[in-house]
Amino acid sequence: MQLRTDLAIEAAAQLGATTPPGVKQDTRQVGDVKLTTIVIEDEQGEKALGRPKGRYITAELPPLSDDEHNMEEKSIMLGDELKNLLPQQGTILVVGLGNQAVTPDALGPRAAGLVLATRHIEGEFARSTGMDDLRPTAVFVPGVLGQTGVESSDMVKGICSIVNPAAVIVIDALAARSVSRLGCTIQICDTGIAPGSGVGNNRTALNRETLGVPVIGLGVPTVVDARTVAVELTGREEAGDQVTPRGSEMMVTPREIDLIIRRASQLVAMTINAALQPEYSPLSLISAAAG
Repeated sequence: MQLRTDLAIEAAAQLGATTPPGVKQDTRQVGDVKLTTIVIEDEQGEKALGRPKGRYITAELPPLSDDEHNMEEKSIMLGDELKNLLPQQGTILVVGLGNQAVTPDALGPRAAGLVLATRHIEGEFARSTGMDDLRPTAVFVPGVLGQTGVESSDMVKGICSIVNPAAVIVIDALAARSVSRLGCTIQICDTGIAPGSGVGNNRTALNRETLGVPVIGLGVPTVVDARTVAVELTGREEAGDQVTPRGSEMMVTPREIDLIIRRASQLVAMTINAALQPEYSPLSLISAAAG
């Protein structure tokens, strides 16, 4: 039984200790952050891990509900990882996916609101204020289909046709297999994101194929499928049926989800700001973005 997860590191762990053909994995420790890079190289790797070819970087952190120390230092380190996946020049479009009214799904909109938008700062104004070294950045929050009646992918395609970005960064809440990963894991990948995939509500993917430019996915797991929790705890597949009455899917989220979303949004936004505007303090930039 394949248990639901958006994390490449968990998909790899389900296969056991042996790295499958077509997959490379490397782990290193940076302070109190464990960084694991998984590269899926070919179709064999795609089939083994059940996700597209590309690079998946997973940062395992101290729980955000307990620890907010060295957030700026961590964001600079993660920003370097993100920067390596981006084109060196050109406008970047940052998209915050999710429903801001539903706390576990609010990561994208809240983090996007803390990313400094700079595309409109140009010309003489930029030079006179000393901000002519800012990388052009646009920020967009499309909402969700149930609120707007329009697919997020359609809106993002429309914005791309206006902004003409060199790359798109998509922020979204993810689903994990293990409850121990909630609020203490960040995944960065160069394969984009499928909105709603974590909760089994798959929408059109946002990736290079659909948008025509590199798409970087950045997410934090905030929920675990209840069936997955039951199977993990009991070791019995039939236990999953007992927590899905009449086939209804249920998701589990931590009690501290409000705090996790607030701190995760700050860390994700600081990471993006650090990658795009490395000459400035990430903490000062989220303050400027928040107004």
